This record gives sequence, structure tokens and C-alpha cells, in this order.
Amino acid sequence: MTQFQHFIARRQLLAANMRSGIAIIPTAPEQVRNRDAHYPYRFDSYFYYLTGFREPGAVLVIIAASDKAPAKDILFCHEKDQEREIWDGFRYGPAAAKDIFGFDEAYPISKLDELLPQLLADQPVVHAAFGHDSAWDQRIVGWLNRVRELTRTGVAAPGEIHDCRTLLDEMRLIKNTDELQIMQRAADISTQAHQRAMQTTCPGMREYEIEAELLYTFCRHGAQAPAYTSIVAGGANACVLHYVQNNAELKSGDLLLIDAGCELDGYASDITRTFPVNGKFTAAQKDVYQLVLAAQLAAIAQVQPGNSWNDPHQAALHILAQGFIDLGLCQGSVDAVLESEDYKRFYMHRTGHWLGMDVHDVGEYKQKGEWRLLQAGMVLTVEPGCYIRPADNVPEHFWNIGVRIEDDVIVTPAGHEILTMAAPKKIDDIEELMQ
Repeated sequence: MTQFQHFIARRQLLAANMRSGIAIIPTAPEQVRNRDAHYPYRFDSYFYYLTGFREPGAVLVIIAASDKAPAKDILFCHEKDQEREIWDGFRYGPAAAKDIFGFDEAYPISKLDELLPQLLADQPVVHAAFGHDSAWDQRIVGWLNRVRELTRTGVAAPGEIHDCRTLLDEMRLIKNTDELQIMQRAADISTQAHQRAMQTTCPGMREYEIEAELLYTFCRHGAQAPAYTSIVAGGANACVLHYVQNNAELKSGDLLLIDAGCELDGYASDITRTFPVNGKFTAAQKDVYQLVLAAQLAAIAQVQPGNSWNDPHQAALHILAQGFIDLGLCQGSVDAVLESEDYKRFYMHRTGHWLGMDVHDVGEYKQKGEWRLLQAGMVLTVEPGCYIRPADNVPEHFWNIGVRIEDDVIVTPAGHEILTMAAPKKIDDIEELMQ
């Protein structure tokens, strides 16, 4: 078995799930940052999931089995070019890519416009991510029109268009052992980054200095990139959910909320920790932090096969609503606070999302109008929070306290496993690490 055998198996499964027709799946294009400088290249997740091929300028074609022929997969990629390799680095070329990655056929990307109409001919269905990229939509329509021009010669154009993401999302939602091992390594690297941030932080530093420590740790341990733009939010900035400026001074007496994770071999990690800039929680900070931690632990306990996707969120909501009442932030009974959604002043997002190749990974949250049931192999985040902005009806000692605690959790056959368990989140553990 080669290292790319599981990619081959995925292509075979997709071909079987398609039942008929042809799938066209391009990788991501290179993106210009400014003038002739590009952003660091990152492949398309769907394409990589099926190929393991990291070069830009490539397209995967999968043809389902029919009465006349077995299923096959075809790669279009850049040709070998010694001059371009001097400038841009190594290329496999079609011949080597075919042998190494296990494709049935491989051709130069320059032949795509010539060969695609031939491959589309007499296929009943086209499977593609229509609506994702208008330029690709137009290109596929152009190939289809070329096939339609041949109808008087007896050639039939595909009569149906299906979104291939529907099939692929369900495949990607359940992770295999290889994927979970990569995600555990990504989580371990991110855990070390959060530990380093706690040990480094002190009053007077800037948020970007802590972000630099995160990026250093990611790179030092082999991660290719952050999985998303890191949030390093001190004081009131922690009450901005997607704060990314990361340029404010860190002040003694404030909390620092860090939401950051690395990407390793195409898979994301996603951790949030909140801790005091000076290493010691105040009484008010402890009250809010312990409430969020209790909500998170209750939510994680609901990550069980057979439970619904919404069960962890509901568990967190009940704990938070009671806590907001106890702290004087909300008034009335728990049921009243939940029914009126008064809690949304302090907790306005849901408690998690799927995690995988994308930090907000693919997969439906409902099926036929009902929250889907959790299954072994799913990976999700669990991340309740509390964000208290200044207001006349909010006790002043809680003003500008923002807390979120987030872990990455696998659904296992017997329950769950926390990938990010090693990142400190108990108050005593955090304060001890920051000494």
C-alpha cells in the first residue's frame, strides 16, 4: 500500500457514490497579493482530499463506471519544465504524478480545453461545484456547449448537473484514522503555542508580540500555516468576536483571549484560551471564567454518538443562563431567560462547528429539518463564551470581561476524546504555568 492509497480509495468511493456521470474538481488558483507577488499557495480542500496533490494549476476528473467501461480518474497538471522549476520549484509532471499518486491517466493542463468536451460526451450527469467560482462555471458551460454542437453527429451532452460537494461533504464529515492522527498532531502543536503564549505574556507587551510567539511555535514544529487569522484580544478587545487587529497594549488586570490554531498537512486545529495578562485572575474574572468553563464541560459531556448536534449547545446554554442570573446579568428564571433570548447580550454565538480540512469544516448540521445525530469519526469544536460590554444595567466590575474556552473533540464509539486536552484551562493550572 502506498502513502496515497487512501486518496485512491476516496476517489473510488466518490465514483461509486456518483453512480453515473463525470466529476470535474479543480484545485485552488494562485492569488495575486499585489503586483507580481502572490499569497502563499493553499490547495483546494476538496481537490486535496481526493488527490494528495499540492501543486497549483491542476484539475481532477472522475468518471463513474458504466455498462461500457469501469470507473477511472484523470489528473491534469503542469508539465515538467526545467526553466520554470528554477524559478518556482519542483513539478511532478503528468507521467510522474500518474505513477506516484495512482491516477489512471494524467495529461498536461494545457490539454484540458481539448479533452474535456471529449470526456463529457455521452455522459448523463456533470458533477461540479457550480456557484463556487463563476469563471469555472463559465468554462464548464463552454465545454458543454461544444458537446451540444455535436448532437447531429449522434453525441449526447449531459442532461443533468449535480453539486459534487453534496457527496464529498458527507465523506469528509467522518474522519478516518489517518486524518485523526494528523489532527492530533496539529492540536499538539497548537497546544504548545498556547502554552508558550501563557508563559510569555506580561503587562506592557503588544498583542502582536504574542501572535508572533504563536506563529513561531507553529512553524518551529512543522505546521505549514495558521488555520485562520489568529485572534489575540486583550481587555475590551476580547468582546469583539472576530477581532484580528492584534495591535493593542496588554494591560495588567485585563484578560487576554487567544483564538488560534495551526494547519498541518491540510488539517486545521482550533483552540481558544483566556487568561490574565498579569498571571492572576481577579474575583470577577474568576466568576465569569468558572461559569464558561462549567458550560464547556457540560457541553463536552454531551458529545456522544447518538446525541444530536444541538445537545452540547443546549447544555451550555442552560449553564450560562443560570450563571448570568446568579451574577446579576440577567433577571428571572432560566426558562424565561432562554425564551426571551436575553442571554444573547452576553453569549451570541453557537457552541461549536465541524472541524477538519477547513476550520469551519463541511457537513450539514441538520437532516430533513432535524439536528443530525453525532457519529464516531466526526470532529467538532466546543466553545462557549461570555462577552460583557459596559452598560448601565451591568455591574461595573464585569465590564470588558470577555472569556471563551474552546477545544477540539472527536466523537468516538464509546463517547468522545479531546484532542486539545493538554492546553491548560483550569484556573490553578493557568496561574501556575504563568508564574
